[in-house]
Amino acid sequence: QVQLVESGGGLVQAGGSLRLSCAASGRTFSAYAMGWFRQAPGKEREFVAAINWSGGSTYYADSVKGRFTASRDNAKNTVYLQMNSLKLEDTALYYCAAVQGAGPRSSYYDYDYWGQGTQVTVSS
Repeated sequence: QVQLVESGGGLVQAGGSLRLSCAASGRTFSAYAMGWFRQAPGKEREFVAAINWSGGSTYYADSVKGRFTASRDNAKNTVYLQMNSLKLEDTALYYCAAVQGAGPRSSYYDYDYWGQGTQVTVSS
């Protein structure tokens, strides 16, 4: 089992920045690829970013490419999502997820463990 706890969400003006964190406990964190997803009210959960076990490979949704950066610190069992140039449409509940294995994944169905989410609200 892997337990995931997100933090760092909040209210920010458009154009601003936030950094989300996801702390993992349980089994060996470095054995897991990690992903970030988000879900806005009335919409399906969508892929945002993913990072492989070492942090050397990342993958982003087109909507956030160039603005968001995923990283991880395996010594701290934590994965991060740096979000810059935030837009109104980035408003959502953000989740981190874990899947055992090396490569970053973009499919919701690939992930085995999920956090409870942290709310990000971007205002005009």
